[in-house]
Amino acid sequence: MASTPIKFISIFFLLLTTFAPQVLSVAPKECSTETGDCINKSKALTLKIIAVVSILVTSMIGVCLPLVTRSIPALSPERSLFVIVKSFASGIILATGFMHVLPDSFDMLSSQCLPEQPWHKFPFTGFVAMLSAIVTLMVDSLATSLYSQKHNGILPESVGGGHQELGVIGGGGHFHGHHHSGGIKEGAKGAQLLRYRVVAMVLELGIIVHSVVIGLSMGASNNTCTIKPLVAALCFHQMFEGMGLGGCILQANYKLFKKAAMAFFFAVTTPFGISLGIALSKAYKENSPTALITVGLLNASSAGLLIYMALVDLLSADFMGPKLQGSIKLQIKSYVAVLLGAGGMSLMAKWA
Repeated sequence: MASTPIKFISIFFLLLTTFAPQVLSVAPKECSTETGDCINKSKALTLKIIAVVSILVTSMIGVCLPLVTRSIPALSPERSLFVIVKSFASGIILATGFMHVLPDSFDMLSSQCLPEQPWHKFPFTGFVAMLSAIVTLMVDSLATSLYSQKHNGILPESVGGGHQELGVIGGGGHFHGHHHSGGIKEGAKGAQLLRYRVVAMVLELGIIVHSVVIGLSMGASNNTCTIKPLVAALCFHQMFEGMGLGGCILQANYKLFKKAAMAFFFAVTTPFGISLGIALSKAYKENSPTALITVGLLNASSAGLLIYMALVDLLSADFMGPKLQGSIKLQIKSYVAVLLGAGGMSLMAKWA
């Protein structure tokens, strides 16, 4: 199980290195050049270096904040405040998929730089996002089943076996009933822990994909008018998205090394993408057909994954869970937090 997120990340970077040589192709003249007073290569490089440092710092703060505040009673996962903060962060992740990544994919795959056939005749963004959501569901479901079987069949044996024993001893034997009831509770806790771990890994995968893509586009651009507001927007985005991921990592109850590794990968992916964009800025043409297709499809797949994770594994799991179902007041507070997070991230779309 420890190697699963590393395998996911390795596969992604393998795909990235496979596509990278193709992305270097030169676009047609009418689509390839940036012009205007905002184009300044030296100033853009300075802004990119500032962006790498500031995004790295804010990303680390965001993802580590839930992890280091575990000792604070008010912010422990069992408290209401943790649920509200997590709802706020989930709203940000949902808005990232709907308001940032998905529209970018639509723009890229409907660009005039692409040939009419087939890119303007078929909605590839929606199609790929839909497939990505279905694949995420498959990974989510199959990983949970495989992990439960690996851990001595927590789901099918403990819960199912517990019900069978309770039916047999229903006529007497208080001690045995209590014993098997405890076994059922332990099995349920184990099953929930596995779910938290699957959610944390799949969410990290989706965030890594779109973070590298965003960083690559920013690093390759020399438009200072675009980069300046984007730095502030990405710092806000990475901090609160990191809080959402950090909350999931905290609930997954990983050991220290794995927590540190997941936090590290989250924090460095956008700076890595910016650095890669700077290195490839002479050859990378963001309006070349190959770049538009590759980045557009990656954005679409990332959007489908993030939207699924935000709605199904984060918001739905919490709002339909016993803690929120047991308190209308807490539900209302959490809904307000979701709307604030999604609304704030939606406003960022104006500058990003």
